[in-house]
Amino acid sequence: MSILFRSLSKFLPRLRSITVLSRPLSVQSSVDPDEVNRFRQLSSSWWNETGEYAALHSLNQLRIPFVREQLLQSSTQTNDVIKPLKGFKLLDVGCGGGILSEPLARLGASVLGIDAVSENISTARFHIEPSLKHNLNYKDVTLEELCENVEHIEKYDAIIASEVVEHINDVDSFIGNIGKLLKPKGLCFITTLNQTAASYFLGVIAAEYIFRIVPPGTHTWNKFIRPSDLVILFEKNGFSVLVNNGMVYNPITNRWSWSTSKAINYAICAAKN
Repeated sequence: MSILFRSLSKFLPRLRSITVLSRPLSVQSSVDPDEVNRFRQLSSSWWNETGEYAALHSLNQLRIPFVREQLLQSSTQTNDVIKPLKGFKLLDVGCGGGILSEPLARLGASVLGIDAVSENISTARFHIEPSLKHNLNYKDVTLEELCENVEHIEKYDAIIASEVVEHINDVDSFIGNIGKLLKPKGLCFITTLNQTAASYFLGVIAAEYIFRIVPPGTHTWNKFIRPSDLVILFEKNGFSVLVNNGMVYNPITNRWSWSTSKAINYAICAAKN
């Protein structure tokens, strides 16, 4: 065991970017400038399904059906067989290059993807299929900036923040702002990492430095949040948690599956009261 810890110890230093932000973030923003700079450097890699974001592409196997099924269960409208999410207005927070926004738009939803990294938005816009331009849009904006004009806030049926909250500074205010943008009974979907010893060694050390699933420095373990703490923050901000499931990733097969264990990854769906 001591040999294992000595071999892992050389990977522990956190790599920090010194790139300058292209625009200042709001003082109240929950966005971490270091995180923005880190993802700016990877902005051209979003649509490489075997590159740095391979695991996120694979995660669509779980998160797209998860979003679709919960939305359809919450709705009384008659659904289109070909476009089952037609009529739903969705916000994808931290959309990156649009690898989740696009498939949701293909299912018929009206989708707005937002990201604090302008290069990510440029990548997402460049990749939009012509057939989706009427119901898929992107903005280089933070969640807080969307909430600034309180009197004219656009309301959404659902807001998705997939693999996002582990990169921000203030999860409490982040969820509070999500609540401002949701319609009554609207849904919030979050996938993220638990704060456990297992998530540190597998989600950080193994994923970043051994298997190279994601680039080194992608995650900061002390920003990970326990499911119980996230549930408390949802309830504090006027939500009821409907689903709280564990997820497991197999780096060998590049596949995700649902699990009873939330030791590393988990997904939550919460409804605004």
